[in-house]
Amino acid sequence: MRNRGRLACRLKGTGPEDTWPAVKRGQDLRTPGLQTEAETQQMIQKRRLKIQEIKRSVELSKEDADREIAGGVQVFSALKESVERSQAELIDTIKEKQRETEKQAEGFIKELEQEISELKKRSSEVEQLSRSEDLLHLLQSLPSLNAAPPTKDWTEVSVRPPSYEGTVRRAVNQLEETLSKQMEKLLELKRVQQYAVDVTLDPDTAQPWLILSDDGKQVNCGDIKKNLPDNPERFDTCTCVLVKQSFSSGRFYYEVQVKGKTEWDLGVARESINRKGEITLSPQNGYWTIWLRNENEHKALADPSVCFSLKSQPEKVGVFVDYEEGLVSFYDVDAAALIYSFTGCCFTENLYPYFSPCPNNGGKNSAPLIISPVNHTE
Repeated sequence: MRNRGRLACRLKGTGPEDTWPAVKRGQDLRTPGLQTEAETQQMIQKRRLKIQEIKRSVELSKEDADREIAGGVQVFSALKESVERSQAELIDTIKEKQRETEKQAEGFIKELEQEISELKKRSSEVEQLSRSEDLLHLLQSLPSLNAAPPTKDWTEVSVRPPSYEGTVRRAVNQLEETLSKQMEKLLELKRVQQYAVDVTLDPDTAQPWLILSDDGKQVNCGDIKKNLPDNPERFDTCTCVLVKQSFSSGRFYYEVQVKGKTEWDLGVARESINRKGEITLSPQNGYWTIWLRNENEHKALADPSVCFSLKSQPEKVGVFVDYEEGLVSFYDVDAAALIYSFTGCCFTENLYPYFSPCPNNGGKNSAPLIISPVNHTE
C-alpha cells in the first residue's frame, strides 16, 4: 500500500519525488539544434531546385555539345568533300595529260605505219619491175622509182612523258583554302551568336488564325479563326505575329527552327508598319524579310526582290541585326552559311522580330516556327 501511494503521487505530480517539468500549452518542445518541419521542407525544396538547376545545366551543356558536334561535322564534311573533289580533280588532270600523250603517240604511230605501208608498196613495185622482162616498161618506170617517197625525218621526234609538277601542291592548296573558308563561316556565325536575345511571341499582335504556344516560343496556322479583339497592334489579314521585345540600338540575334515547313517568312519590322489588310513585305514598307515558297523557292523581299537558291534547305535560320550599321543578315545555322544580307538600311524606330508560319495548306505546312532557346556561354 505504501508503494501504491508513492506511485499515485508521482502520477498526480504532487509528490516530493516528482521531477517532471511543467509543460505549458503552445510551448516549443524542440530539442536545441533540430529544425522545425517548415525549415526541413524549405531545405528539401532548395535541394529540389538545385537538382533542377543541375539538370538544366546538363541540358545546356548537351546543347553546347550538340552545337559543337554539328559545327565539327560540318567542317569535316566540307573537308572530306573537298578532299574527295580535289582527289578526283587530281586524278582527272593526270589522266587527261596521259590521254593527250597517248593521243600524240597514236598520231605518230599512225604516220609511221602509213610511211611503212608506202615504203612496202615501193619495195614491192621495185621487186616486180626487177623481175620484168619488159625493158621498155622498166625504163619508163625508173624516174618514178628514183623519186623518194613522201616520208618524214623522225630523228628528233619523241613522245615525252607529261610533267605533273605542282599538280598535288595545287590540290592541297585548294583544300587548305576550302577549310579556311569553312572556318571563317563558323567563326562568323559564332560572332553573331554572342548577341543572342530571348524573344517571346506577342499574342496581342497575332493574326486570329494563328496558334501560339503557352510559352510564346512556337506559332503555326490553325484551321479556325479565333474571335479576338481587333486592337491596333494585331494583324487582321496576313498570318503574321511580332514579339513582345523591341530593339532600338545595338545588335541582336535569334534563331528559328523552320524544319518541316514548305512556306515561311522571317525577319524584322519597324514599329509603325501597317498591320491591317493585305501587306507587301519590303524595306520601303518597314519589313526586312526573306521567305520560302513551294518547299524550295527562296526570296529576299528587297527593293526589288531577289530570288536565290540554296544548296540545301535550312532547318534552322538565324537572324542578326546591327541597328547602327543598318544590317540584317540571315544564316543557315546548321551549315554555318550566310543566306542573305540587307545592307545600308536606315533604322529610326523600334524594330521587332517578325514571324509568319504562312497558311497550313491542308496540313502540308502545319509544322510550327519554333524560337530556339538562348544559351549564353562564356
